[in-house]
Amino acid sequence: MEFATFILAAQRGYHQSSDSVIRNSIEQVVLSEQAGFDTTWFAEHHFNNYSLIPSPLMMVAHCAGLTDTIRLGTAVCVLPLYQPQRLLSEIGFADIVASGRLELGFGLGYQQFEFERFGVNIDEAPAVFSEYLDILLKGLNQKIFEHDGRYEKIPPTAISVRTVQKPTPPIWIAGGSERMARAYRGGHNFFVTAFHDGMETLSTLRDSIEKVAASEGKNVTDAKISLLRCCYASDDEAEIDSYLDNARFQRRLSEALHQRRQQSQDGYLLEETPTQQDLSFKTMRENLPIGSVNRVIDRLLEEMEVLKPDQIAIQTQLGDFDQKTMLRQIELWGDKIIPAVNKSLGPSQAGSLQVRNDLN
Repeated sequence: MEFATFILAAQRGYHQSSDSVIRNSIEQVVLSEQAGFDTTWFAEHHFNNYSLIPSPLMMVAHCAGLTDTIRLGTAVCVLPLYQPQRLLSEIGFADIVASGRLELGFGLGYQQFEFERFGVNIDEAPAVFSEYLDILLKGLNQKIFEHDGRYEKIPPTAISVRTVQKPTPPIWIAGGSERMARAYRGGHNFFVTAFHDGMETLSTLRDSIEKVAASEGKNVTDAKISLLRCCYASDDEAEIDSYLDNARFQRRLSEALHQRRQQSQDGYLLEETPTQQDLSFKTMRENLPIGSVNRVIDRLLEEMEVLKPDQIAIQTQLGDFDQKTMLRQIELWGDKIIPAVNKSLGPSQAGSLQVRNDLN
């Protein structure tokens, strides 16, 4: 099983400077490598405190110089907000400075607040995403490419800065069933999340994945699956409550931005408001791999049995959760949780999971 850390780089209030948020995020990346995580993912958002990373490729390039082995990924580059011709060279540059460690995740975006400020129509995002992905795949795979589409017309063009990984870095796609189908058709991987829901949602998600794979004439295992999950191991109740509080804070902001009802007193810092979708801490503990080390390990194994992901990406940078405490948590995963999970899976169990996947 692969394990990753997911860096949102959130700012819960002005008691956190943007400088401290970014530097804390970078510190978590470096420690993630030391702890034995396989990958670190960087989000992309703009113009408010939900996330302070405007370019995940810039984070990849910077962290490439501070690390040696961990893979560095974009989760995601919001394609409709880019000029794909320029993005191609930036992808090549990032993969070069990362010595071929780039994982390339794309998404179509969901925050109208961002799209309006780029002058992009969010209602056209699915169509733009599809065309821009076509352009990127041409540019990554062809020495000279051209494109004549609805949104872009590109004469024969060569990209001077090309990726180290051939033909392309691993490509990941975020989104629902339509993007999942695109991933299977193109031989790409995809991200999924159950947010703060429990096993029933994971089971439903697995059913959806199997249906999409079958509809495309593919085996489920033809694409890798990364599950984004809130996880926290501790016997300290206050620590757990603080983590859950910050996880709920992030979800509240995400929902407000998704539902186009974001509010702010100063045009920047979003107000955190309770919603009917809020879950109690008790319910979140029941739904998520949260609690003692043994509880987290057992829950992860149960969730893996249901969803059968290839990677678990745990959310580490959330709100204003204490940095030193989170660094200890990352070390704990490296010392105890990751080894225990992989030992429990073992060659025989991992093999049986693979067989079951292939039968699907």
